[in-house]
Amino acid sequence: MIDIAFAQGQGQPNPTGAILFQVLFLVGIFAIFYFLIIRPQKKERERHRKFIESLKKGDKVVTSAGIWGTVAEIGDRTVTLKVDANTKLTFSKEAVIGYQPEYEKKKEEKES
Repeated sequence: MIDIAFAQGQGQPNPTGAILFQVLFLVGIFAIFYFLIIRPQKKERERHRKFIESLKKGDKVVTSAGIWGTVAEIGDRTVTLKVDANTKLTFSKEAVIGYQPEYEKKKEEKES
């Protein structure tokens, strides 16, 4: 008789708690991905877009390929850099990643 009572057990467990836990777990994982990956990448993309829009002739910049040059011309989608006395190279605007380190310091000093 006791064996039959243990065999019947407590019945079906309530699945609501398990489903709620799984949903909260997935929401938590998404939140972690958003704050650690998506949001910082979005901020960096916005910063780079503003940088590209603020480029002007004479700025000293560095490309993603590591080429240092001075902006000679700016087109709709391209920028031409003067890298030597007689050498000009044309790049996509997205290839320009930042100002040259010394130029950035001098530019900040002029603005102050």
